[in-house]
Amino acid sequence: MTVWPVLIVGAGKIGRTIAALLAATGDYRVTIADRDAAALAAARRPDIAVAQVDVADEEALVAALAGQRAVLSAAPFFLTQTIARAAKRAGAHYLDLTEDVASTKAVKALAEGAQTAFAPQCGLAPGFVSIAAHDLAGRFDALENLTLRVGALPRYPTNALKYNLTWSTDGLINEYCNPCEAVLDGERALLQPLEGYETFSLDGIDYEAFNTSGGLGSLAETLEGRVRNLRYLTVRYPGHRDIMRLLLTDLGLKDRRDLMRDVLETAVPITRQDVVLVFITASGRRGDQREQMSAVYRVTAQDVAGETWSAIQITTASGICATLDMLRDGTLPARGFVTQEAIPLHAFLANRFGRAYGQDSGALGAMPAEARRSAA
Repeated sequence: MTVWPVLIVGAGKIGRTIAALLAATGDYRVTIADRDAAALAAARRPDIAVAQVDVADEEALVAALAGQRAVLSAAPFFLTQTIARAAKRAGAHYLDLTEDVASTKAVKALAEGAQTAFAPQCGLAPGFVSIAAHDLAGRFDALENLTLRVGALPRYPTNALKYNLTWSTDGLINEYCNPCEAVLDGERALLQPLEGYETFSLDGIDYEAFNTSGGLGSLAETLEGRVRNLRYLTVRYPGHRDIMRLLLTDLGLKDRRDLMRDVLETAVPITRQDVVLVFITASGRRGDQREQMSAVYRVTAQDVAGETWSAIQITTASGICATLDMLRDGTLPARGFVTQEAIPLHAFLANRFGRAYGQDSGALGAMPAEARRSAA
């Protein structure tokens, strides 16, 4: 196959990780576009080109996409529609990481009649968790309950929130404030964020989990009529949810999101010493028995090529890179709307980027996937 020229929009932490992973293969000629000159300077490497572009300007993006086979958006969710429109006009494949529900619906509409592929929500959640959950769901003859839980957590929490910033603050606030898609008693539903509280333990560590927005991606639509109850929960250490509810609900900061962002970015430090946890449970009938099955994945931060990559960087970038790789080799359709759950789990984990989720050791440091089965 020929080398693919690709444009990555966004020179932040995730955009730089995507660029580094793709460029290292030699199969992609990578350019990062951003309007921030300082961010571009930090992203520049011998094998990665940069372009200063106003990424909010659709015409400028169309020009920047000339000759590019694909555009990968690592930009904030409010730029999604602009970038997707530019991709369609330029005839480039479009991939993004957004968890924003409205933006994804707009991308799906743009994919109608497109001559290239539109694959949104290619990160961790939505993204890999949809692939893994769909695979687990497919093992049941009659699926009753499917619960997806994902957390990007500090390995060494020390503050009252038991949390450090690991990714987009705007995306985090959206998750905590926006309605949460679900399936309840066989019907599509919207749930309140920060509700649906539960606790669990894995390997001696206690966690809490609660409703958040966006993590299901298109899975609720895909499994409608096939599952009785479907929910997505964010995982945190115990006590986090109550503090966030105090800030967002009791103090009203959900209506002052700019202030909430300033509070978090001023008071809560970032960390690269994190762990990503994916914990999925499914129950239903297999043959004449009612069973429950679970899948657990963990990825930790690692040093790769002399640079420390956080677990959230590794998992998010690996998801979108694997999707691009499968578009390139023909595993995925080359036109129209592509959902994450359309990707076979075995194909994803066999991919050179997707292996980050499944290998027991190596450069990206993922721990092996575990599958447990028990009678419900």
